[in-house]
Amino acid sequence: MPRHDTTAAGAWHGALDRLQRQARPHALASVVGTAGSTPREPGTKMVITPEAVHDTLGGGSFEYQVIEVARAALAAGESGSHLEAFPLGGRSGQCCGGYVHVLIEVFTGAEMTVALFGAGHVGQALVEVLAPLPWRLLWFDSRDEAFPADVESRERLSCRRITVGAEGVDVAGAVDSLPAGCHALVMTHDHAEDRALVDALLRRGDCASLGLIGSASKWASFRRRLGDAGHDASALDTVRCPIGVPGAKGKRPYEIALATAAELLTLKPDTQRPDRLGVAPETLRDAFTPSHD
Repeated sequence: MPRHDTTAAGAWHGALDRLQRQARPHALASVVGTAGSTPREPGTKMVITPEAVHDTLGGGSFEYQVIEVARAALAAGESGSHLEAFPLGGRSGQCCGGYVHVLIEVFTGAEMTVALFGAGHVGQALVEVLAPLPWRLLWFDSRDEAFPADVESRERLSCRRITVGAEGVDVAGAVDSLPAGCHALVMTHDHAEDRALVDALLRRGDCASLGLIGSASKWASFRRRLGDAGHDASALDTVRCPIGVPGAKGKRPYEIALATAAELLTLKPDTQRPDRLGVAPETLRDAFTPSHD
């Protein structure tokens, strides 16, 4: 069984705060109703991740069942909340024989992942703009000491220096390390490196989007050479260059960063849901209305 942390340091509220700030997948399980003899009282909470459990709902088979339900939802990529009923003498096989209703709220983590190649002026400005958003940011550069000194302390941000060896920059290794479905932005200090990255990203073929900083003339030159390298027109048409929301003006790094962030928002997955969310009202009413039998 993965680590189960019931110490003060593993209290549910500290874990919830940390996981929310890091935009990592987790679930919050809350006892919202009890009847008869039960391990813990309403208001008791526990935080569950795929790797660990923080705090406790009282232990025993009942708690492990809650963990299994939460982890199944996390593994399926589900989000939102649902109510689970646990008859302790039946479903959970515990001798106390009470009845517990648990609200399980599932948070799938980062809304989207952005892979940013380049830690120059625009790259650093873009990181500042994206910092408050619940997105995961993977930041790459091939230069020594390109990243800001405080970068290691930032939440949801992972930095990696692209290896430079005798055969040049290891673009393939950096691109291979990306998760599928990320949004890639290429803005390095070197045009040859930019072109190699776009080539590798197109060959990989599973990015949610691909943007390249530069002018229309830069892209015309790149497009011709990438076409000669074997990329067809349909693949090349997926590259956005120049980057930034249409109509945005300004060439200052922060202006370009704002326009690029706005464009990323237009590419964000649609999260619209039905009008009725979470636990159905009638389910809650049936769960918490006292029986008059």
